[in-house]
Amino acid sequence: MTQGAHSPFSGPSDLHLHSNHSDGTEPPAEVVRQAHAHGIRTLALTDHDRTTGWVEAGDAAVALGMTFLPGIEFSARHDWRSVHVLGYLFDPADPGLVAETDRIRTDRLGRAERIVRNIARDYALDWIDVLAQTTPDATVGRPHIADALVARGIVRDRTEAFDGILHPRTGYYEPHYAPDPLTAVRLITRAGGVAVIAHPVTMGRDRMMPVSYLERLIAEGLGGLEIDHRENTEDGKRMLRGIAAEHDLIVTGSSDYHGAGKPNLPGENTTSDEMVARIIDRATGTPPRYP
Repeated sequence: MTQGAHSPFSGPSDLHLHSNHSDGTEPPAEVVRQAHAHGIRTLALTDHDRTTGWVEAGDAAVALGMTFLPGIEFSARHDWRSVHVLGYLFDPADPGLVAETDRIRTDRLGRAERIVRNIARDYALDWIDVLAQTTPDATVGRPHIADALVARGIVRDRTEAFDGILHPRTGYYEPHYAPDPLTAVRLITRAGGVAVIAHPVTMGRDRMMPVSYLERLIAEGLGGLEIDHRENTEDGKRMLRGIAAEHDLIVTGSSDYHGAGKPNLPGENTTSDEMVARIIDRATGTPPRYP
């Protein structure tokens, strides 16, 4: 597809937004409306390990004259590092991908229950409090526990919850299953999608996954890097741009919008038309939805 002023995805593009099907606070259609209100004309819904918001978000986007790229944020781990892999335009029915995301979500649920049991030793918090902060389709995780702590009046907001009670140092934390990033990249790619590492340098270049491992991911089909993100460090961004140029990778910029769950706003970082076109051209799993 050729980039240009008349392409169906022309205009500001935000390729990383979350709904209440994972840890955002708004339904998919409202996420789309918020993106539109902030001037976005192409967006991707990238809920954690789940694709259930695609239809609602796609319908809302088309109705508003926007282009919709179905997506996901795949939970992975390299050694001690949490690594998130964004996937775009893959086949959501691919058996390998479905099996792995089902496993991740199941373990996330059990992990959340364990964390709540730990917290309940010291605070007035029950599992029913957490369920009250979720929707039936949600991937339950720590953000929902944070919301329950807020609702109970134990903390003021999600930030305070994550800096305190939900921080690993407090002793309430429990790990959850996550595949290695190589598995995530392979699954997304084999399902016809395009894999992009989300916010790779939030803790600086020295704590990012080793460049040698990143190059292995590239050799296995990694399509790009999310560089323009509010949590990436400036020195890390410079390093990533060099790697992206060397390997001709797709470069994205995104908000990582979560509704009221984070201060991030749609469109605070965006992806160029050229890079959107490269994602669409490369993908074979699911087409975008155009107005």
